[in-house]
Amino acid sequence: MKKLGLVITDGVGFRNFILSDFLEHAEKSFGEVVILSCLPKEVYKDYTNIRVIELDVFEETFKTWFFRKVKEIAHLKLHQKGNLGIQDNLKTNDSKLKTSRGYATRFIYKLTSLFHSEKNIQQFQKLQNLTFSNHKITKEYKSILEKEQFTLLFFTHQRPPYIAPLVYAAQQLKLRTAAFIFSWDNLASKGRMASNFDYYLVWSDLMKQDLLQFYSSIEQEQIKVVGTPQFVPYAMPNYKIPKVEFIEEFNLNTNLKTICFSCGDISTSKNDELYIEIIATAIVEKSIEPVNFIVRTSPAEDPIRFQTLVDNFSFIKWNFPKWKQVRANHQESWSQRIPTLEDVKQLRALLEYSDLNINMLSTMSLDFMLFDKPVINPIFGNVNNGLYNDQRFLGYAHIQHLVNSQSSRIVKNKEQLIQAIIAYLKNDTDSINRKNFIKQQVGVSLEETNKQLVASLKIWA
Repeated sequence: MKKLGLVITDGVGFRNFILSDFLEHAEKSFGEVVILSCLPKEVYKDYTNIRVIELDVFEETFKTWFFRKVKEIAHLKLHQKGNLGIQDNLKTNDSKLKTSRGYATRFIYKLTSLFHSEKNIQQFQKLQNLTFSNHKITKEYKSILEKEQFTLLFFTHQRPPYIAPLVYAAQQLKLRTAAFIFSWDNLASKGRMASNFDYYLVWSDLMKQDLLQFYSSIEQEQIKVVGTPQFVPYAMPNYKIPKVEFIEEFNLNTNLKTICFSCGDISTSKNDELYIEIIATAIVEKSIEPVNFIVRTSPAEDPIRFQTLVDNFSFIKWNFPKWKQVRANHQESWSQRIPTLEDVKQLRALLEYSDLNINMLSTMSLDFMLFDKPVINPIFGNVNNGLYNDQRFLGYAHIQHLVNSQSSRIVKNKEQLIQAIIAYLKNDTDSINRKNFIKQQVGVSLEETNKQLVASLKIWA
């Protein structure tokens, strides 16, 4: 009997694998499915009867942090040439702090300037693993795995550092592991994975090539293209709501078209307030035709930074994502926010019934394009004008694919933004480009994604 251990690492993984139809397919294909959860056990009770084992929170020691950091910086140093996203990450990770970690980080940068080959990285991984050998949480994890006797352990996210001791425990017990590559930008611009896995599930052939490029120790046979469950709820009828309900929810004028601005979080989307204000002012001054204007904030943060806009533009309809904070005492507290069913329905309705989306180069571009909606990406900031430099993201590999596809309109100033809005509201000519870009980024249809994902897991198990 094949038995699957499903490791849910965070709130987004909860949405992707618990709120999609993944469990429905997994239960048909495996004799038993058990959830190993980095979220509190009680969050599952309204969604599934599958048994849940809540994992204790892993608190990283200095030694573990050190070797994890060495591994990550070496990975970035190895792949920095010609890759602006990775070069940006190297700058972000550097430290001038006069603390033990600050001094250690500067030493790590010197060390990895000499030792950053794939062979070196694998050695650093082994040294990180050694820090888990006598850790109490590793013993707990081993005990769980020995008792459960899984035939495959499936990690729904490859990057969180707190999953590393669980991967190590599985490796010690010769238990096969698989990991899903979490996001479209994780390989080409982010740091190293938490550990090595036996198998990998990716969105597309493009992502498969990225994986082979950035992880030369991985073989093609270890990878399966399955699409992503991130978007599967959009194809599920139980999340669809009628347009009349959407209109009532946001108190919209049925005679007007609807613009949705979707925000990033403040770490990468610092100019969002400016873009929203420009659009709202254009509506007031009638520089664009009368429209409904909805703003959806990021579920990863408190929307307090938009309070001035809330006060100044009463006609803006705000969609504050209905995500619940389920645990605070965690090294990555944002990972402990989970979406409600109501939020998934509201998001899907925004995608289906809005006429135009505007966002600063976020994954939401893909969400709206899946519904064949036009997208504008404003990036006003550069090194000279005093704004947060969001134009630098044009140099990121995954954004270059977006730009080359001509599936959205990239605008660099107020005039271009207003003209793009006017043009799209009047006549949308980019549908074919959007559909081609989606095919490039998401290699399997939403209806088939979890079938193929589960089928691959079953073969590997």
